[in-house]
Amino acid sequence: MASITDRQINAKPGEGSRWLSESVIRGHGALVIRITPKGERIFYFRYIDSRGKRETMPIGNYSREETQGCLTLIQARMKAKELAGLHQSGIADLRQHLEAEEQLRQAKEEAERIRLERENQFHRSRMTVNDLFEHWMKVDLIRRKDQGEEMRRLFSRDILPAIGSVAAEDIRRRHITEITDTFLSRGTPRMAKVALSSLRQMFRFAVVREIVEADPTAAISKSNIGGQSVERDRVLSEDEIRQLVKKMPDAGLMPSTELAVWIPLSTGCRIGELLSAEWKHIDFERCEWFMPDTKNGKPHTVYLSSFAVEQFKRLQQYTGSGSWCYPNRSNSAPVCPKTINKQLQDRQRQPEQKPMSGRSKSGAALLLPGGKWTPHDLRRTAATMMVESGILPEVAERCLNHTEQNRVKRTYQRHSYAREMQHAWEVLGQRLSVLTQPKDSNVISATFGYKA
Repeated sequence: MASITDRQINAKPGEGSRWLSESVIRGHGALVIRITPKGERIFYFRYIDSRGKRETMPIGNYSREETQGCLTLIQARMKAKELAGLHQSGIADLRQHLEAEEQLRQAKEEAERIRLERENQFHRSRMTVNDLFEHWMKVDLIRRKDQGEEMRRLFSRDILPAIGSVAAEDIRRRHITEITDTFLSRGTPRMAKVALSSLRQMFRFAVVREIVEADPTAAISKSNIGGQSVERDRVLSEDEIRQLVKKMPDAGLMPSTELAVWIPLSTGCRIGELLSAEWKHIDFERCEWFMPDTKNGKPHTVYLSSFAVEQFKRLQQYTGSGSWCYPNRSNSAPVCPKTINKQLQDRQRQPEQKPMSGRSKSGAALLLPGGKWTPHDLRRTAATMMVESGILPEVAERCLNHTEQNRVKRTYQRHSYAREMQHAWEVLGQRLSVLTQPKDSNVISATFGYKA
C-alpha cells in the first residue's frame, strides 16, 4: 500500500468522495483520508475490532501547515501509529478504550478541581484578620498616597490587637461593634466612624476576592455608631482672629507651629498640604506656591499674598536649610500630619478638664469664644473671609482647589481663573494684615511672639 502524499490530498475534489490510505503497522491498522466533493479532507484510523468488524474512526481534519485544531500529514501518521500500537498490544476495541480513558481523565480533573476548591475554602476560612490586613496592604493600600501607613497605624493600635488572631470568616457584627464601642467609651465618636469605615473597606476587598462570603459590617450604619455625623461649619470670626494673635505668645507653641495657623488662614490650604510642602515649590520672586500632589489629584498653584509671603519667609528661618517646609526630626521626610492638630487641640481643653500627663500645661491657652477649632476650620474661614470681602464664591472654591461639582461646567468651562484667584488671595492677605496688626504698631511680627 503506497504512502499518501500532500499532492494527492490537495488534488481537486471529484463528484464523489475519494479515499486515500496507507498501512501503518501491517495487520493493525491504516491511516485513511477522505476528500469530499466540497473539499473537506478528514483523517481516519481504520482497524479491525474484537468482533472482526472493520471500524473507521475519525482522528482530525487535514491542514497543509500546522494549525490549531487540525493535523498535518506527518502529525496524522504519528497519531495513527499510536493507535496501531495500542491495537497491536491487544486493545482491539479502540473506540471504547479511548472513550473510557477520556471519562477517566475528566473524572480525575473533576476530583482535582474539588480537592483544590476544598483546600482553598479551608485556606480562606483560616485566614486571620492579621493575614487579611497584610494582603489588603500589599494589594490595595500600597497604591495610596501614603502607601497605607495611616491605615496601618489605626489597625495596629486599635483593631488588630482586638481581632487580629480571629479567622476573617468568623468575624461577626459583634466583633465590629466591640471595636467601635471602645472608641465611643473614650469619647471619640468620630474615630468610631473612621474605624467602621476602614473595616468596611477591608471586608469589601475580602468579599470581592472570595476570602469571606459576606461583609460583617454591611448591616451597621454610621448612625448606629455614635449617631449621625454633624457637618462642621466652624468659622473663626474677625474678633477671634484678633484674640488668637494675642493668645499665641502664651500658648507655648514652637514658632513653626504658630505659622501653621497663619499660612492656612492666608492661603486656604489643607494642613496636610502645608506639612508635606517642599521649599523647591515655594517661589518668593513670583510669589507662588506650587502643589504637585493634592487631594483631588490635580496640581494647584497658590498665589501668595504679601501676608502669606511674610509667613513663609519667617518659616524659612527655622526650616529653610532642608528640603521640607515641615521636616521630621531626622530631616528625611515631612512631619506626621497629626503633629500640628495635636498641639493645637492640647491647648484648647476646658479649664475644668484634668491636665493630661506629658501634654502642654497651657491647656486653655487657645480657647476661643466660638468653641474648639481645627486647622481645617482655618481653611473654611479663609474661604468665608474671601466671599465676605466681595470675592465670587466660584473663585473662592477655585482657591481651595475644589473640584467643580457640575459636570457640564467641569467639562466645558475651561477658564483658569488665575487672575481672579490672585486677586482673591491678595484681598484675604490685606484683611489679615489689618486684623493681626496691633493698634499701636505697624510691625506684624510683634504680635506673633517672635524675637526681632
